[in-house]
Amino acid sequence: MKGGKSKTESKKADTKLAVKKGAANAGKKGSKKAGKDPNKPKRPASAFFVFMEEFRKKFNEENPNNKAVSAVGKAAGQKWKSMSDAEKAPYIAKADKRKVEYEKNMKAYNKKQASGANAAEEDESEKSMSEVNDDEDGDEGSEEEDDDE
Repeated sequence: MKGGKSKTESKKADTKLAVKKGAANAGKKGSKKAGKDPNKPKRPASAFFVFMEEFRKKFNEENPNNKAVSAVGKAAGQKWKSMSDAEKAPYIAKADKRKVEYEKNMKAYNKKQASGANAAEEDESEKSMSEVNDDEDGDEGSEEEDDDE
């Protein structure tokens, strides 16, 4: 009798797990993201990440045996927190320059996307107009044949 209960209990447990997995995956499958455009400009690095670019080089020169990425990040975070605003200023300026450049690139990208979308719509409308004209021409030709008879 105990064997019978364990089989049914294990089946119930399996179905419960299956329901949970299905519910978790259902949300992921239902919300499909649009594909990323490889031509879209990348977002600019923040002041901290501009600092990290230089700090990473120095840290790796000073600690060639340390291969852990987390150690570099922790050391950079501690150094960044201990820096004064005056010491952070050059990194903030570089980050601002990158942000301005990014905004220019995004404006150009958005204009290109908008003109591309308009061109695609115009092409579709021209095609539809030509299809309409073709249909009208085809109807007239059949009427002419009827008139000749």
